[in-house]
Amino acid sequence: MKTTLPYIASVLLIVIASCSNEKNTKKKEIKPFPYTVTEQTANIEMSAAMKRSFNNYSAIHPADNELYTKFKYTKLKGFDYSNHDGTVSRRDPSKVIFENGKYYVWYTYRNTPTIPMGPKKCNDTIPSTDWDLAEIWYATSKDGLTWEEQGVAVPRPPKPNVGWRAVATTDILKWKDKYYLYYQGFMEASGKKGDYCPVAVSYADSPDGPWTPTNEIVIPTGPKGAWDQYAIHDPYPIIHDGKIYLYYKSAFNRPGNVWVAGGLAIADNPLGPFTKYELNPVLNSGHELTLFPFKEGVAAIVAKDGNEHFTIQYAKDWVNFEIASILSLVPAASAPYVPDAFTDTKDGQGISWGLCHFINAGKPKVYPHSILARFDCDLSRTIDDHEMKETRTHYDMDHYFEQGLSKKQKERIFNTSK
Repeated sequence: MKTTLPYIASVLLIVIASCSNEKNTKKKEIKPFPYTVTEQTANIEMSAAMKRSFNNYSAIHPADNELYTKFKYTKLKGFDYSNHDGTVSRRDPSKVIFENGKYYVWYTYRNTPTIPMGPKKCNDTIPSTDWDLAEIWYATSKDGLTWEEQGVAVPRPPKPNVGWRAVATTDILKWKDKYYLYYQGFMEASGKKGDYCPVAVSYADSPDGPWTPTNEIVIPTGPKGAWDQYAIHDPYPIIHDGKIYLYYKSAFNRPGNVWVAGGLAIADNPLGPFTKYELNPVLNSGHELTLFPFKEGVAAIVAKDGNEHFTIQYAKDWVNFEIASILSLVPAASAPYVPDAFTDTKDGQGISWGLCHFINAGKPKVYPHSILARFDCDLSRTIDDHEMKETRTHYDMDHYFEQGLSKKQKERIFNTSK
């Protein structure tokens, strides 16, 4: 027995191992990914990359992804820029709304004797930045292409009221037949310490005004040590679940690699108080904020800044955003026409056009100023524009060669190639 038991045990171990190996071999018998993709394909075992195609996007191909689009741009008519000498600038448009048989848009307007001269040379008439010493103006249009400027909506208030130095980057809310403009209120020249400012608000019975400022901070900066302790930028209100959902952005992690992210503040009343979402920021990338109701949730165009820039993100619950598509040639400061921004819809239809800005009009560093432009897209559930769903954008070769090496880069390459 002493000699046979070890022998029997060894045989059993070999048999068990053989059975185990046979089972493992069967598990590894995975069929090739199919040539023809069907609904059942989503259930097969596949790589992480292929799983994303089924789980992260509304369709496996951009042509069928309702939240994928190309962007087309058109110059606007009706705005004068003083021969692009840098003294007149229009930027950071609001959402476009349709009232009284025409479209309305509000924007940051600067008209100064000189171009921006920086924080060290600025004074009461010389701006430090493109948005310093600015007011909020508005324009109307019948077709969204030709605009008629109507003049100032919100002027700079007298010192020391919120925004006495500049009022900028506004957005519009319609709530119970009244209108509200939220905007950044600067109380010092931008660049002195940074873009430090809170959000202020003015209200009116008509989109044509007159606008009454509350002369109070409606959304304050965060407590010391918080990500938004210095600035609340780009207020962007939408009505959801009977409340005002106001998204905003802030820049933090100074000094060092500055991080720009988006937060959310919620209120029952347009004049506040606003309660900030406890898990802010809700967007980890982007610069200017652009959102629109889509189905039961909300979509965001994330342009510039951050690891997830040049994407559209979607939050079914309005707070937890996931990447829905990857984009190119994304409009800066995009301000869409959002027909259901204020309807408290549970079935958002999306967007197809809006306004944006270009900040590099004129000769760089000589006549710096910004201009408004129009963008078109297909992020709408009511249209089906196949041209907007193409994934390839062909540029002239000169466009690529314009993205050339800097003098410093050329010197580095020359020195390291010896």
